[in-house]
This record gives sequence, C-alpha cells and structure tokens, in this order.
Amino acid sequence: MRIYLGPAGSPARSTLEGVAKVKELGLHCMEVQFTHGIKMGLDLAKEIGKERERVGIELSVHAPYYINLASKDPKKIKESEQRILDSCERAHHMGAKNVVFHPAYFGGKDRESIYKIAKEHILDMMGTVENRKWDVLISPETTGKHSALGSLEETIRLSKETGCSLCVDFAHLFARNYGRMDFSGIFEKLRTLRKKHLHSHFSGIEYTAKGEKNHLNMDHSPDFRKFAKVLFKQKWLDSITIISESPITWKDSLKMKDSLAKLGYRWKE
Repeated sequence: MRIYLGPAGSPARSTLEGVAKVKELGLHCMEVQFTHGIKMGLDLAKEIGKERERVGIELSVHAPYYINLASKDPKKIKESEQRILDSCERAHHMGAKNVVFHPAYFGGKDRESIYKIAKEHILDMMGTVENRKWDVLISPETTGKHSALGSLEETIRLSKETGCSLCVDFAHLFARNYGRMDFSGIFEKLRTLRKKHLHSHFSGIEYTAKGEKNHLNMDHSPDFRKFAKVLFKQKWLDSITIISESPITWKDSLKMKDSLAKLGYRWKE
C-alpha cells in the first residue's frame, strides 16, 4: 500500500512555495485550501501545476466552507455549485485530483429529502466536470456536525449512487460518534465501494453534544497508531492520502510519518 502524507494548506508563505517545501520536508502531498474563498487565478493555478509536476508531489483541493447544496435559497445553491466548480477548474490546472467539500445542511428538513437534493446537484456538477474535461474527482466529505449531511453511511451512499469520490475525515467521524471509534468497521463499510485509493483527513478533535467543535493536534484522540494498525490490514487498498488538518499541519504529518515508520512501514521514493 502506498501512503501519501501531507498538510492541509501550505507550509510556506504561499501555495506555490509550499509545493517545493512539502517535498523538502519529506512529505508527499498537500491540500490547497480555498476554505475562506477562492482568490487564486487560473494563471497561478497553472504555475502551481508545473511546479507540482517538477517536484513530484500529489495535490488536492478543499473548496470553500460557504457551501450548502440544499439551501432554502436557490441563489445560495447556485453560488455553492459555482464555488465547487471554480475549485474544480483550478484543481484541474494544478494537477490536483480530489476536490473536497461539505455538501449540505439539514436546516430542519428530513435527512432523506436533503440527501436527494444534494445528490441531484452533485450529479449536475459531475456532468459539468465531464463536459469541460477537467481531470478531477468531486469528493463530498464526512462531516463532524449532526446538523450537516455527511455521516459515513450518507457519504458512501452518495459515492455509490452518483459515482463521485469521497473524503473520509476520521476526526469528524470520531466527533459524530462522541469518541467511539471502530476503525475496522469503518474500513469494512468503505470496502464496499470497491475503490483502490482513499482520500482522507486525520487530526485530533474536540467535540460537544452537537458534534465537532474544533480540530486539535494528533496527540489528542482519535489515536493515530490504532488507526495505522487497522489500515495496514486493508489489503484491498492500493493507496491512501492522509491530510493533516491539525493546528500544526505539516508537523503532525511528520509525526504520522514517524509513527508509521516505527510500525514498520517503509516508503519507496
């Protein structure tokens, strides 16, 4: 199994500088963060793509937080789709594969109706990606709050019924389940997707009765070492990307690398 480790966001002053810095640190990937809005032009995205190819790391993109594909306001739905598609366009030029986003909020409506609305818009966006020949994977993420669409089961269902990819945030699942974590059970459910690569996030997390409160460094739960031991048993996976979303992203990515090495994992450079 090939394991790609890297930070959410650049470990340098800019995304462009961060590409080479990730490689210099001995890491393998980076998730470009558009979380508070897309301020990157297409020319810069293309320049980052050339640097990514030169250096030899993997990239992914996190679309803005301001997304709700099931909003009561049609304008907000349209704007949400546009933010995801703008992220996809820049990801394509950067050579980034997965475009991660939080799909929708329930807003007092029943889960099934919100699920169906989000599914419809994901299919619509996938059609646009295909028509524009963007080489990216639309990837709804498991969410950490019970008010949001994004349980493991809902996210897997979206992937099965639309053909989209997904992002599994293990910290979010930990928060959703109030600290109960069955890594083996999670991977068994993911196995039914028959995917050879898994895009994921990992960090510590603080939670309340409503779910996720904020991300913490990896010295807090969930336990990365327990996760790694279960991961090694997943012979159906060819590769996994693990993005650190902790407050010290690249430092925790290096801690993950050290932990995996102590468990006997070796990278083929």
